[in-house]
Amino acid sequence: MIVLAEARGRRLPVQAAGLGAAVVLGAAASVLGARVPVLGAPVFAVAAGVLLSPLARRRCEALRPGLAVAKGAVLQLSVVLLGAQLSLGEVLRVGAGSLPVMLGTLAVCLLLAWLVGRRLGVSGDLRTLIGVGTGICGASAVAAATPALRAKSGDVAYAISTIFVFNVAAVLVFPPLGHALGLSPHEFGLFAGTAVNDTSSVVAAAGAYGDGADRFAVVVKLARTLMIIPVVLVVTAWTRRREEPAPTSKVRLAASLVPWFLVAFLGVAALNTGGLIPAGAGTALHRLALLCIAIALAGVGLSTDVAAMRRAGVRPLLLGLILWVAVSATSLGLQHLLTG
Repeated sequence: MIVLAEARGRRLPVQAAGLGAAVVLGAAASVLGARVPVLGAPVFAVAAGVLLSPLARRRCEALRPGLAVAKGAVLQLSVVLLGAQLSLGEVLRVGAGSLPVMLGTLAVCLLLAWLVGRRLGVSGDLRTLIGVGTGICGASAVAAATPALRAKSGDVAYAISTIFVFNVAAVLVFPPLGHALGLSPHEFGLFAGTAVNDTSSVVAAAGAYGDGADRFAVVVKLARTLMIIPVVLVVTAWTRRREEPAPTSKVRLAASLVPWFLVAFLGVAALNTGGLIPAGAGTALHRLALLCIAIALAGVGLSTDVAAMRRAGVRPLLLGLILWVAVSATSLGLQHLLTG
C-alpha cells in the first residue's frame, strides 16, 4: 500500500506539468473565445498550443504524460458533457423534418473526403477528421472522432484550423447569399444548421439573417450533433479492424466498438431530456464541456509537430474548401428538391 501510494504521488506531479499547461492555455482560450465567438475557444486553444509547441517539444518528457491526459480523458469527458445541451425530444422533432438534408450533406461530405482526399494525397486520418468536422459539427465532431481514430496531434490541429477558416467564411458569405436566393428564415435556418460547423458560427450566421432564423438553425445543429454517434461507431470499427485483424470474441468485439464516452453522452442527453438536469446546471455543464474541449485542444496544439504540418502543405486546406462548397450546395439543392 505504501509503495502504491508513493507511485501515485510520483505520477501526479509528472502528469500535472503537461495538464497544467493545457489547462492554462485552455482557460485563456475560453476567455478569448467568449470575446470573439466567431473564432471560438477551440481555434485560440489550438493556435496558442501550436505556437508554443517548439518550446513544449524541448521539454517533451516532462510534459508528455499530462498532455496525454488532456488529449485523452479530458477530450472524452468533453463529449460526455455535450449531452447536457441536448433535448432528445426537441431534436428528434426538428430532426425528422430536416433528416434528408442532414443525411444527404453528411453522405456527400464523407464520400468526397475519401475520394478527393485520396486524389489530393491527404493522409487517411486527416481527411477523415476534416470530413467528419465539416459534415457534422466542427470541433465537437473532431473531438469525438480523435480517440476513435487515435489520430496524431498534427492531424487534429490541421483539421481544426481548416474547419475554422470556412466557419468564418460561412458567417460572412451565407447571409447575403441567403437573401440573394430569397430563402425564408426557416429555409436559411436549415441551411445554416446543416452547412455551418461550429455552434457559435451557426448562431452568428443565422442571427445576421434575422427573423428568428437562429432559433431553428441551432436546433437543427443540435440534431446534427447526434450524427456523431453512428459516425464514431463506424470509425471505431474501421480502426479496430485495421489495428487488430485477428478474430476476437463477439463480446470483446462489441465492447471495443462502443466507446464508453458515447454511451455516457447518450445517458447525459437522456437525463436532460427527462428534466433531471436543471436548466442552470445544464448551462454550467455545457460551458464546462467547451472548457474541456479547449483544454484538450490546447494539449493537441502543444503536442503538434509543426514541421509535419508544413510538409502536409495546402492540400488539406483545399480539401476543406471542396467539402465546404459541396456541403453548402447539397444543403441548398436538397431543400429545393424537397420543397419544389
